[in-house]
Amino acid sequence: MDFRWNWNTFVPIRHPGRLLHGSTLRFMVHIPVLEQMNQVLHILFIFLPFLWALGTLPPPDALFLWAMEQVLEFGLGGSSMSTHSRLLIMFIISAGTAGTSYFIPSTTGMVLLMTGLGFLLSLNLSEMGFVFKHSVTRHRVGTKSKALLSGSEKQFTWKECLFYIVILVLALLESILLHHFACCSKISKNSPQAIVGYILMILLIILWILREIQSVYIFGIFRNPFYPKDVQTVTLFLEKQARLMKIGVVRRILLNLVSPFAMIAFLSLDSSLQGLYSVSVSIGFTRAFRMVWQNTENALLETVIVSAVHLLTSNTDIWWNRSLDTGIRLLLVGIMRDRLIQFISKLQFAVTVLLASWMEKKRRKSTTTLCILNIVFSPFVLVVIVFSTLLSSPLLPLFTLPLFLVGFPRPTQSWPGIVGTTACVCADTVYYYQMVPSLTAALQSAMVAGSLGLLLPGSHYLGRFQDRLIWIMILEHGYTYCCINIKGLELQETSCHTAEALRVDEVFEGAFEQEEYARICSINKHFGNVLTPCTVLPVKLYSDAKNVLSGIIDSHDNLREFKGDLVKVLVWTLVQYCSRRSNMQENVDKTENKGKASLIILPALNTSPQTQSPDDTDSLNSETLDDWSDDVFDDEPITKKGKEKDQLKILQGINLPIPGSVESQRVDDHSVGKVPKNSPYEAVILGYPAIDKGKQDMMYIPLMEFSCSHSHLLSLPKEWTSNCLPNSKMREMSSLFPEDWYQFVLRQLKCFHSEENVPNVLEEIAKDKVLKDFYVHAVMTCYFSLFGVDNMDPSPGHILRVYKGVLPWSVAFDWLTEKPELFQLALKAFRYTLKLMIDKASLGPIEDFKELTNCLKEYESDWYIGLVSDEKWKEAVLQEKPFLFSLGYDPNMGVYTGRVLTLQELLIQVGKLNAEAVRGQWANLSWELLYATNDDEERYSIQAHPLLLRNLTIQAADPPLGYPIYSSKPLHIHLF
Repeated sequence: MDFRWNWNTFVPIRHPGRLLHGSTLRFMVHIPVLEQMNQVLHILFIFLPFLWALGTLPPPDALFLWAMEQVLEFGLGGSSMSTHSRLLIMFIISAGTAGTSYFIPSTTGMVLLMTGLGFLLSLNLSEMGFVFKHSVTRHRVGTKSKALLSGSEKQFTWKECLFYIVILVLALLESILLHHFACCSKISKNSPQAIVGYILMILLIILWILREIQSVYIFGIFRNPFYPKDVQTVTLFLEKQARLMKIGVVRRILLNLVSPFAMIAFLSLDSSLQGLYSVSVSIGFTRAFRMVWQNTENALLETVIVSAVHLLTSNTDIWWNRSLDTGIRLLLVGIMRDRLIQFISKLQFAVTVLLASWMEKKRRKSTTTLCILNIVFSPFVLVVIVFSTLLSSPLLPLFTLPLFLVGFPRPTQSWPGIVGTTACVCADTVYYYQMVPSLTAALQSAMVAGSLGLLLPGSHYLGRFQDRLIWIMILEHGYTYCCINIKGLELQETSCHTAEALRVDEVFEGAFEQEEYARICSINKHFGNVLTPCTVLPVKLYSDAKNVLSGIIDSHDNLREFKGDLVKVLVWTLVQYCSRRSNMQENVDKTENKGKASLIILPALNTSPQTQSPDDTDSLNSETLDDWSDDVFDDEPITKKGKEKDQLKILQGINLPIPGSVESQRVDDHSVGKVPKNSPYEAVILGYPAIDKGKQDMMYIPLMEFSCSHSHLLSLPKEWTSNCLPNSKMREMSSLFPEDWYQFVLRQLKCFHSEENVPNVLEEIAKDKVLKDFYVHAVMTCYFSLFGVDNMDPSPGHILRVYKGVLPWSVAFDWLTEKPELFQLALKAFRYTLKLMIDKASLGPIEDFKELTNCLKEYESDWYIGLVSDEKWKEAVLQEKPFLFSLGYDPNMGVYTGRVLTLQELLIQVGKLNAEAVRGQWANLSWELLYATNDDEERYSIQAHPLLLRNLTIQAADPPLGYPIYSSKPLHIHLF
């Protein structure tokens, strides 16, 4: 079907736009403004492709969010929001409030509406509703769960609810009473509004002074004489900062209680509220009453400026006094204040980029021309900065060179995704997870005191501790709350990362580590840097210490003692395991014939091993053979990448046959192999010594009765008592069993809560020879499995391999690896013994059994001793174990190392970053990768620069352009 226009119509088909164009011209004939707009748009449309190529033309979604954010913040008195959905909802509600106030026919009702909704909308209503709903749900279920809410939210108690209700009622009463009884028609130097204006000026000066003395630098230039000079330990810092914290409490009272009510009094007394049905009054005063609570410090500054200007020009007939009401004046002052701060920050960023390019010796020749052009065309550069400031868009340094463009307008978050949903997770991410709750609490105290300066959405802070770098961004701010995002940067430092991290350390050391006799008001030597130190925060986290174990792990005396200590630790480990196992089964294993002799009938905890594919089994066997076939006792361990961390998991769940042999199992004395007993494929063994099964002198353990009726509570699982070693070998090794230590451990047990006369019961159990024989068999078999065929002193390489879970081959190899619980206990005992050897070499020998027991109990309760790659290592970090230990080997230096993590409260140094420098470098990153498609990993724009902190800033960007290893969800901090 062919649709065509009739050629007899007024508009031919070859000119389809003439009808619309002609209709538009008819309406524009007598409207000069529209004619001028038409001309401007014609010119603008020509440059749209060019603006898009330069990255100045924003995408529709970014433009829409930016426009909503600007209108909400400057037109409606709100704040940037932590999520786009919150921004949209808050914008609609705030716009509805302004529209509703226009239609209220009474000035009293309008003032009440603007005061009440201004206060309510400045609160964190969504989080309050979430916490309240959570509390109601938990109350209905009847549980007392102690699970933490997302982020760092506190319980919304009835005290807080009562506090907000009282504040709301007082604000409403104050506004309506002052508006109704004290409102005057004209402001004068003696009018009530002028007197309140003087009070606001005094409050502004006091709050500014109290805020500045909380930080280490005043104006970022002069060192604060009231701030502690030498900050080394948490205790010393908290003692010196006690007076500043008291001053911070006074500041918070003035900021949260006194200043808002003083500003409400100023607004309620204004004569502009007498005029009804004015759009400017509705918009201006809706914003003003909202700003009083949403951003009190900025609102106080704006109110003081408007009051001072009006008092100075009250007798002058100028446009400011004649045509504008107080609400619109506050709105214009707020926009000018924000743009002026942005202009200064952008100008400082541009100068820093210029100096950074000039100071870089390698590229000085190529950047000299650009630097000269910037100086010659400085007026044009200023125009670019001004235009970028007016649009509130980032100043984009092209390739981070002194070639400036105007980036497209975008929201404060700079990135389109949801905050905290993406991060390049790795093994080091867990350390940031652990420290974030404590860091959030420390940030709360610093924000309340004013140590971090003026809290504005879009502000960035950088924290430093050892090898950790914490990036903090403020997303949202309101009355008594602040919403932040915390990112953790990588710990494996590259050359670029290290260069900038050293500069960060240098900046912080110059601010916080000064001698007591230093000058009172020294100057910040790193003022040109984008980082300005603020304060230090006491945070509970792990300190990382790496030590070289040369002289300890390779000492023959220590290695000889290691063997004897291992037997003792194995005894202690098995006894403690069986004791806990009996406690768990105490309520279940109450037999009717109590007092009769008991047989060994306790089942194993995990009798059915997990199945494993043949490929995985063969791979594991071959790798184990390679590890131990040629270099079992060399000093340097032979390891394969990615093998050790996976082998232990495989050993926990499978039965390992001898490499090359047909798999078979033995339960007690009955063979249950998968092939017939006389099959020729039964025992084809490759790589290991042949075993003559017909001549084995295997030890047989008959089913015997305990001499003590309570011995079954400490008996070993049945399969752990099965035989695997020849009788002669077991008799030879039984002499190593420490019987006196075994009896001491049994007598120290604190179990059998339901039994009477516990000491006598333990004494009887200790004398039970049958129970002792079972422990001798299990302990010595594990001992034989850990050391292999030879009974020589272990080498450091042997200790490292077994520490990692790679056992040498022996006739007991299959016996131990078939029992996952026993294998884990033997490996734990081996690791405990290694830690014991290091402690004895460092702190001195163990005096008696009591001290040895206390030492092992400390390992059990306060330590995790294992591998960094283990999942249990991460669990121990999240559970905040006080200490963690891991053994390693440095192939470059050829030394064995020990890594110790210690949980303690330490000081994190925090500084404020130039927000425009961060936005500008992120804008260049987006432009370079998305518009210029320059994804070279060695490109100039991501190379380290100490002044700009360029590499760290790129890392902190959201993936996929950046690569932080941790990014938190929006964290809501309570600020009162």
